[in-house]
Formats: sequence, structure tokens, C-alpha cells
Amino acid sequence: MKFLARVIVSIIVNGLAIGLTAALLPGIHIVPFSYTTLLLLGLVFGIINAIIRPVVNLLSLPITILSLGLWQLVLNALMLYVGSLFVSELKIDGFWWAILGGIVMGIIGSILEAIFKRFIPEEPKASRASY
Repeated sequence: MKFLARVIVSIIVNGLAIGLTAALLPGIHIVPFSYTTLLLLGLVFGIINAIIRPVVNLLSLPITILSLGLWQLVLNALMLYVGSLFVSELKIDGFWWAILGGIVMGIIGSILEAIFKRFIPEEPKASRASY
């Protein structure tokens, strides 16, 4: 139950984050801007963040360490660009808009995750037997 709630919250958070990012930045466009498009984008970004991002992070770990974490900005832009390849409704005007979009989307996503975290039901904790 908790896993399903986390998946649904992740889709909603990703959809809202990309929607707000597109609304704030003139170089990122969602056409047509609709709820179904945002849900589709949320699903695609959820899959990208669950499958592709960990592999890319692991493979680029030496570059991330050498750049003191700045390489993550490029990876965020790359993940945003990959999402635009899968969903034709998402258009990005250039590399720098993708970098800025990755930064803004990460900030908005973190804020939204903190807000929506309280909607995920808590699992009952197992009681420990005292000896």
C-alpha cells in the first residue's frame, strides 16, 4: 500500500514540478498544457528517475567527484532532455534552458515532495519483544 502511494505521489510531484517549471521559464514549453499531459510527463519522469538516472549517476560518479557535484547540473539537464524525447508535448529551446530547467525542477520537486510526503500512509511499526 505504501509503495503504491509513493508511486502516485511521485507521478503527481513530477508532473507538477515540470508544469511549474514550464510556466516559470520561457524556454521550456508544454503544448498542449493539460492535466493529462502533466500526468504523462510525471509518469515519464518518474520512470526516468527510477531507472535511467541511477545508472547514469553511477557511471558518471568520477566526473561528479572531480567537479565537486557540478556535473549533476548537466545530468539534470540531460534527464530533462531525455524526457522531452519520450514526450513530444515537451519542448526545450536549448541546452542552457535545459540546465536552468533542471535546477528549477529540482528545487520545485524537493519542495513538493516535502509537502506531499505527509499524504503517504505510515506503515505500522513492528513491536519489539523485550527480553
